[in-house]
Amino acid sequence: MSYKSLTTVVTSADEAQATIAPVVRLADALDAHLDVLALGVDRTQVGYAYIGGGSVILQAALDQAEAEARAAESAARAALEEYSSDQRWSVESAVAQLGALSDLVSLKARFADLVVLPPPYGKGKSAEAEAVVEAALFESQAPVLVLPETTREVAMPQRVVIGWNQSREAMVAVRRALPFLKGAQLVNIAIIDPPQHGPERSDPGGALCQMLVRHGVKAEVSVLARTMPRISDVLNRHVRDIDADMLVMGAYGHSRFREAILGGATRNMLEHAEVPVLMAH
Repeated sequence: MSYKSLTTVVTSADEAQATIAPVVRLADALDAHLDVLALGVDRTQVGYAYIGGGSVILQAALDQAEAEARAAESAARAALEEYSSDQRWSVESAVAQLGALSDLVSLKARFADLVVLPPPYGKGKSAEAEAVVEAALFESQAPVLVLPETTREVAMPQRVVIGWNQSREAMVAVRRALPFLKGAQLVNIAIIDPPQHGPERSDPGGALCQMLVRHGVKAEVSVLARTMPRISDVLNRHVRDIDADMLVMGAYGHSRFREAILGGATRNMLEHAEVPVLMAH
């Protein structure tokens, strides 16, 4: 398997250049086709009564969303023409209400080998940024590569950390990441405080390491102590310690509602990641 179809989503003309520039370079390195979806979002709330002039308000919101979609598409095309040379790409625009965003994004992402998106959390991020990431993760069944805000270029990773906790989500992420893992110089399987009575108690990460080695992956295992309050902090520190340039992990082992209210490894990692994070659910 290789990544031959990449998809990204642009929700603002102002963010088009920063979103597209690193994705174009990754598509070039992978010799992949890049599809860009330029979104305009109608933020009116279905079910609310807009007393007096409701139809005017609804039409104005739709007109605004269509204008945003056209602006995002124009900015995306300009960025693609600036950063791509012989790269194969396509752009299309669409308008959706915030509540229907998931269906539109998942339909587009479903046929991608890899979805590449900016982080959904941070200063100035809108509600649709989170909705786009979650739609790609939960509805499309495609792996999602989330790039930190500081990322200007994405090359094929040479040193990759896998956040391994024996979960179904982590296993799915590892399988989806195989094209990257096979090309890396080193893949480090990081296990934080493995359970003493778990199925891998005698050899944490051993079965996964064996599987990867059979695929030609240069893999090793690191067992880490949870010396910091959050798992994401331990993983980020380990990424820095071994100078890794990508992290692979499962997404949302708990419900999204629980992570949104109480926090969790997925949300914390997306908020504080220092390298691209490949996630799958």
